[in-house]
Amino acid sequence: MVQTISDVLPIAATITGIIGSIAYFPQIYKIIKRKSVEDISIVTYSIWTLGTLVWLLYGIQIRNKPIIISNSIGLIGATAIITLYIKYKKNNH
Repeated sequence: MVQTISDVLPIAATITGIIGSIAYFPQIYKIIKRKSVEDISIVTYSIWTLGTLVWLLYGIQIRNKPIIISNSIGLIGATAIITLYIKYKKNNH
């Protein structure tokens, strides 16, 4: 069976989106292990979280599974980093 680019692209987009979204998790692990957010830019993560939320809402609106899946994972990761920032920033000052 020959697959066209339009058959493969949604799968590739989903996989790539998931890989990009799980990039938050090594940072989460590092924050938890060190109990420090000294080198984290809360502004950067806040902007990125807002953008991820907008993309997730857009994906839901157009019912696009690759956008929904990847941005759901990304939103979990970004929100976790912001939450950890709030938790550990108090401990570091």
